[in-house]
Amino acid sequence: MYLLEEKIYFWLLLSIPVLILLFLGVLVWQKTTQKKFADLVLLKKLSPDRSFFKSSLKIIVVSLAIACIVIALVNPKIGTKLETVKREGVDVVFAMDVSKSMLAEDIAPNRLEKSKQLVTQIINNLASDRIGIIAYAASAYPQLPITTDYAAGKMFLQALNTEMLSSQGTAINEAIELAKTYYNDEEQTNRVLFIVSDGEDHEGNVRAISEEAAKEGIKIFTIGVGSEKGAPIPLKQNGIIQSYKKNSQGGTVITRLNTTTLQEIAKETNGIYIDGKNTKEVVEEVSTILQNMDKKEFEAKQFADFKDQFQWFLAAGLLLLFLDIFLLERKTSWVKKLNLFNEQ
Repeated sequence: MYLLEEKIYFWLLLSIPVLILLFLGVLVWQKTTQKKFADLVLLKKLSPDRSFFKSSLKIIVVSLAIACIVIALVNPKIGTKLETVKREGVDVVFAMDVSKSMLAEDIAPNRLEKSKQLVTQIINNLASDRIGIIAYAASAYPQLPITTDYAAGKMFLQALNTEMLSSQGTAINEAIELAKTYYNDEEQTNRVLFIVSDGEDHEGNVRAISEEAAKEGIKIFTIGVGSEKGAPIPLKQNGIIQSYKKNSQGGTVITRLNTTTLQEIAKETNGIYIDGKNTKEVVEEVSTILQNMDKKEFEAKQFADFKDQFQWFLAAGLLLLFLDIFLLERKTSWVKKLNLFNEQ
């Protein structure tokens, strides 16, 4: 198994074809210029020791030297052994509300961005737990399957926006239903789902879905983002508020944090409701919840003890550059004496 640490340096390999093109250009220019002064036969007599082969060999050696130095900069690594790492943790799924109501700015900078901040900080405090992400509005969409790749989790998290799902609304029940498919181990008892939302549910039937989730051993913890006072939903263009969302009567829609729905969902599955206003308090409470849960042991195979290999390529590159110093553009005297081609 190998690993390329700095792949960006591969772009430097483009200098090799540029160098070769310049070399060919110089050869053409030399021949054109020399023809103005003498014909080919006379030139050979004037410069009998000149070697066209040596010129080509020099450009090949320099190109190989550049290639070796570039590979050294990339720093290839080779895994010396394959070891099995045993991990203990909890499978945690985050269901993120991306409905238009999450654009309300009653909590800075807005509900959706606050939700991303909360979950990002929670992920930063995890150790060996696995995570998954679901985005939902009027329907639920699997954003990231269960994984231990926290960097990927945070990347997908930042990509969430209210435009990713065409149909609007808030179908918490669909998010819960989809979350069930994330837990593929029937013997698994530590199934955790965090719903991060303002609690505005337009689909109903939340209680029945929550009861089903509880039967399958899924504990749902809800994090409420927003305020009970509420705020209008801004409609922006190029980051500037143009107007606010209106209802059918032309009145401005005020969206409010619905703690009742979120508390009901959590209660049905023996979970708890968490107020999402204070990031530090939320992270501490979530950390405590996960630490007190039964851990599941799972295995992850990975290559360990990667060793740097750049030194071999660097040495080869420097050796080729050193060799280039001794490659003069004239025929080698001892090779001439061999007279391999029976020249007179």
